[in-house]
Amino acid sequence: MEDDRRLGPRICEGDCAVLKRDDVFKAVPVLRRRKIIFEKQWFYLDNAIGHIYGTTFEVTSGGNLQPKQEVEETTPETKEAGTDNRNIVDDGKSQKLTHDDIKALKDKGIKGQEIVQQLIENSTTFRDKTEFAQDKYIKKKKKKYEAVITIVKPSTRILSTMYYAREPGKINHLRYDTLAQMLTLGNIRAGNKMIVMETCAGLVLGAVMERMGGYGSIIQMYPGGGPVRAATSCFGFPKLFFNNLHEFPLSKVDSLLSGTFSTEILPLEPEDNVLVEEESNGSTDEKQTSLQETEEESTTEAAMEINQTEEQETMDINAEDVEFKENKEKGYKENVREKQRKQWERKKKLIETAALLREKNADGLIVASKFHPTPLLLSLLEFVAPSRPFVVYCQYKEPLLECYTKLRERGGVINLKLSETWLRNYQVLPDRSHPKLTMSGGGGYLLSGITVVLDKGNSDSSNLEALKMEEPSSKRCKVQDLHC
Repeated sequence: MEDDRRLGPRICEGDCAVLKRDDVFKAVPVLRRRKIIFEKQWFYLDNAIGHIYGTTFEVTSGGNLQPKQEVEETTPETKEAGTDNRNIVDDGKSQKLTHDDIKALKDKGIKGQEIVQQLIENSTTFRDKTEFAQDKYIKKKKKKYEAVITIVKPSTRILSTMYYAREPGKINHLRYDTLAQMLTLGNIRAGNKMIVMETCAGLVLGAVMERMGGYGSIIQMYPGGGPVRAATSCFGFPKLFFNNLHEFPLSKVDSLLSGTFSTEILPLEPEDNVLVEEESNGSTDEKQTSLQETEEESTTEAAMEINQTEEQETMDINAEDVEFKENKEKGYKENVREKQRKQWERKKKLIETAALLREKNADGLIVASKFHPTPLLLSLLEFVAPSRPFVVYCQYKEPLLECYTKLRERGGVINLKLSETWLRNYQVLPDRSHPKLTMSGGGGYLLSGITVVLDKGNSDSSNLEALKMEEPSSKRCKVQDLHC
């Protein structure tokens, strides 16, 4: 048991895992006999269950996974290298193996590593290439012919990288380094009471939950009919993490601030008024059916004299119809009870969340949405306690500039900063370390600050004086000269 803990967690059925191949990621649920398609390969995850996260597998025939055996590659061919590539001509005739030959090797069940070795042996220009060009050639062929995947445990870094590479529009082009800055500036830690407003498919919410580790409380503000937590489900959090996760609609924020939010007293049990009415209606229907049955019995008694066998058949059919109606009514009543129970629980949670917001003692605020940040921030800051941080993300700079100006006019905040993160990846290899040719154009902008107690009486005059004092002395002299 101690060795297993040292090695790390193991892959279990029902987990949410991330498949990795080079720089490509994909989140999938671990289920038996479920076909997975990833990077033009199809396979099943049955054999991966029980292995440690981070294990590399090979895709064999039939879509089965086998742990890859680490083999040291010491081939004499790779040691011979040329001085430069000036005499190498890419005419398409350097490779002796044709596509049919390679296909025949695959059909025989030969592994990708052996196919790469045969491609090297049958290449007429491989020995003339430089050592760096040979490594590049081998890496390219391995990527094409070796069906190798790695199963890793989901985390904030992995999932943010996956979403930014595959579906950046769903997370408002929030880059992973910008998300890291948000978690740092927002002082996310265990035991906090955080307010999160995001439209990034639940990625920011999942990052906050992972950082807090199940301790503290989170209030998620959501637009529309309900919160979207597609990325949050990919983290694979235990149920304990969701016990302190609350949700509140944005449409109710104004009524909560104005004091018109309805806090009607809930009954201890779901209301059964509708069910009582339905049962009373059902009893009257039963009476009517009983009257109809008596009429039918009178008619059947007359029909018995004509044909006794036909009367028996009609009785059986009527009994079946009554049983079918009773079962249908029972199923309908159960559905109504279940809907009422869910509505009651939702209403109860809404009032509990409203009570938490009324305390106005949140330890921080995180905003990352596709909506304009100014009205969101000005309304949600009312629920944050003084001397607490807040962070606002936006893909564009202009909305945050307007938000910055409004906050300066309003007051109640200090240390306002508008920043942009800059990221560039580097290739680090012997004798050829350099920045990569492709890089991200932008990762969005962040507006951060700290709340303070707002003195509403003297806020306007103090803000005007502060703005005047911040102007350079040269500008103030010029203004005074013009007035003279």
